[in-house]
Amino acid sequence: MAKKGKKTKPMPDNMLIIHPHAAGIDVGAEEHWVCVPADRDAQPVQKFSAFTCDLHRLADWLTACRITTVVMESTGVYWIPLFQILEARGFEVALVNARHVKNVPGRPKTDRFDCRWLQKLHTYGLLAPSFRPPEDICQLRSLLRHRENLIRMTVKHIQHMQKSLDQMHLHLHHVMSDITGVTGMRISRAIVAGERDPRTLAQYRDYRIKSSADTMTKALEGDDRAEHVFTLTQSLELYDFTQQQIAACDQEIERVLATWDSQVDPDEHPLPPPTTTHRHPQRNEPAFDLRTHLYRITGVDLTQVPGF
Repeated sequence: MAKKGKKTKPMPDNMLIIHPHAAGIDVGAEEHWVCVPADRDAQPVQKFSAFTCDLHRLADWLTACRITTVVMESTGVYWIPLFQILEARGFEVALVNARHVKNVPGRPKTDRFDCRWLQKLHTYGLLAPSFRPPEDICQLRSLLRHRENLIRMTVKHIQHMQKSLDQMHLHLHHVMSDITGVTGMRISRAIVAGERDPRTLAQYRDYRIKSSADTMTKALEGDDRAEHVFTLTQSLELYDFTQQQIAACDQEIERVLATWDSQVDPDEHPLPPPTTTHRHPQRNEPAFDLRTHLYRITGVDLTQVPGF
């Protein structure tokens, strides 16, 4: 016999109203469903398109309905334009986790008017808004996330370069730890430029490479098939381009940080010398003096905290 599902108890009607001027919005990719209290409009549930002009029309309707606070689910990235417009218009916007909304007992089974359910829960103060940082933090966070994505792309291009070298039967990864180091990039660029002599390629060996010149020469004896040279060329070009994009992203991050207020003047209170130092620059570290910016903004040298 099939098991019967648990029956959900309806929400009591005598609950204390916390937000009497609340609205609920079911966010979608192409349209948004909005619900206001039943006494505010002859049609308390309305549908608006996701175009910018319709979002402003939505905000106008909420203002006419005397709404002061709005709740919406964090659906993908579709909520961001609507959130920013409503926040700029003076509404108190609560962004909630969709999982938290589903866990509240008494939710109707239909998904057509989820905005009604959101509006009802928000009216009774049953939804905890998610953390939304200030606008300047959001701006910096978007840039940092974009930079992280660029670094991931760089890793893919390095893997493609490694695959092309393996297919050419060049054992660079056996004689050096990093093919994107000084020696690895010199050799890869020489191969792309047309050099094929193993002894000539081995001369690009940096003095810090532990492998001998003879070992390097043996490792550079391979099969220079045209298709593998072509894939190496394109992977190297993509790697260089992504590195340029990361450098441009670092410039934009530095520009944004320069606009933030200072807690400490580094000229009057110089940054103390670091207690931890690195012999070499760390991989993927910013191309500007981030340590001084952090010290100026926070008043604390965060780079000396273990884990930071």
